[in-house]
Amino acid sequence: MKQSISDFLKEGNYRVRGSLWIEGDGTRFWGPGPVELLGHIDATGSINQAAKAMGMSYKKAWEIVNRLNAMSKEPLVVTATGGEKGGGSALSETARAMIAYHHGMRERFQQFLEAETKRLTGN
Repeated sequence: MKQSISDFLKEGNYRVRGSLWIEGDGTRFWGPGPVELLGHIDATGSINQAAKAMGMSYKKAWEIVNRLNAMSKEPLVVTATGGEKGGGSALSETARAMIAYHHGMRERFQQFLEAETKRLTGN
């Protein structure tokens, strides 16, 4: 007789949950936070404004941007200093491709979590 994990649990509403990120050389560098930061940079053209939108310090946002750029073959965030508009920041096409990959990966991960929840609950 094959048992399910649900056979060992008390009555209740159980779900399988998880977090998803990418590590490189033991360093967590790509996940929901950096993706959100890049989205704000894309929308505002500013690392400073992106940090403010997330309630994050400018220094922390720069640390994330520097880590992302260091872990990628080419920069994900391209910055310009000075000029008439005072500079700004933009996403590279590589950043856009990584964001698209991330969204697909999150969808696949969500499907996995839902399937495991069904196995857990027997529904």
